[in-house]
Amino acid sequence: MFGIIRPCRHRLSERLQTSWMAHLCGLCLALRDDHGQLARTATNYDGLIISVLVEAQIARDDASWRRTAGPCPLRGMRTASVAKGEGARLAAAVSLALASVKIRDHVEDRDGVFARRPVAAGARAVTRRWDRQSAGSASAVGFDTAVLLDAASRQGGLERGLGPGGSVLLVTEPTESATSAAFAHTAVLAGRPGNAAPLAEAGRLFGRLAHLLDAAEDQAEDAASGAWNPLTATGTDRAEAERLCRDAVHGIRLALREVELTDRALVHTLLAHETERAVERVFGRPGHAATCGNHPATGADPQSPPTHTPDQPPAGPGAPIPPWVPQGPGFTPPGAPKPPHRNLLAGCAVWALMACSCQLLCCDHDDPFSRERREGFCERHDCCNCCDGCEGCSDCCSCCDGCDGCDGCGCDC
Repeated sequence: MFGIIRPCRHRLSERLQTSWMAHLCGLCLALRDDHGQLARTATNYDGLIISVLVEAQIARDDASWRRTAGPCPLRGMRTASVAKGEGARLAAAVSLALASVKIRDHVEDRDGVFARRPVAAGARAVTRRWDRQSAGSASAVGFDTAVLLDAASRQGGLERGLGPGGSVLLVTEPTESATSAAFAHTAVLAGRPGNAAPLAEAGRLFGRLAHLLDAAEDQAEDAASGAWNPLTATGTDRAEAERLCRDAVHGIRLALREVELTDRALVHTLLAHETERAVERVFGRPGHAATCGNHPATGADPQSPPTHTPDQPPAGPGAPIPPWVPQGPGFTPPGAPKPPHRNLLAGCAVWALMACSCQLLCCDHDDPFSRERREGFCERHDCCNCCDGCEGCSDCCSCCDGCDGCDGCGCDC
């Protein structure tokens, strides 16, 4: 259940974006340094909240909690100041342990390629190694990953014993316990014991939110494949799931009020605002009509150009493209011949080369199989529209300027 927090660079101020990237790169490098190159695949946005929380509670100068990292393809081969220290190591250990749990679940459920015995055997070997490694690095910062593994082991039994009419919150309890323990330990590392209780509460609610949003996002797909889904199994409708998610976001905000922080801005943005956007991404905004010009409502605008229909003849090569015809990466101009597809062997070879050079992540590129123009993964998943704005902040910030903590904007958190 990774990826609940997905901040867009257009919603972050320059300072917060720099800090965000410092923690993201710090988590990735901590995974590499402590656990090897393969462990870097466990890098995830939600896990770096641990690193952010530790640093936000400590009175420190930037030099003592930053180091200069070497060039990286994901940064355009530029050096960068990245997070270091116990916060990054704890985030790495937690991320690795949870990645191990996630892979083990895929193996047990025989999902996709994990249904093949050689792949499943290799995946089990990886999870065993990651369990040992995460436990070792976590113990170095005083955290016991047994609480995470115990929560995962209880999950299956709870799911098997739950039927229609049961409370969906019984299923989310193991996830809540795991995230609660991880959040609370950041107060121990920061030397702020008074923060442990409210951070444990914020972590518990964040775990609930992550589990419910994951279930809501996957419900249709799970129904089609026959996979178990907590909302379907308990008969929880989406309105109730949405209510529980919005209550969790509100509870996180209330808990954050009780946390003593030396720098609240990034924590506030991630846990007070990005959690709300995650709920809106799954359930939509309450009472919001999609009236923005870039997101038209169901009714056609009489002033807008006519929609291109299949019976309209395509423009010939070199002819002007009408404004209503899709253009840009991923689209072929009307009338232009499509590039020939590569065969499986050639496509896999090109894909491997592009993956190793990070072109698939960072750059516009030709699809390794179809040769059609595509946007990089980072570009597709790191964008927003000014219609999104800063919903929780009223008029205290603009979309493009970012939301640097929203001090005094009336978010009540």
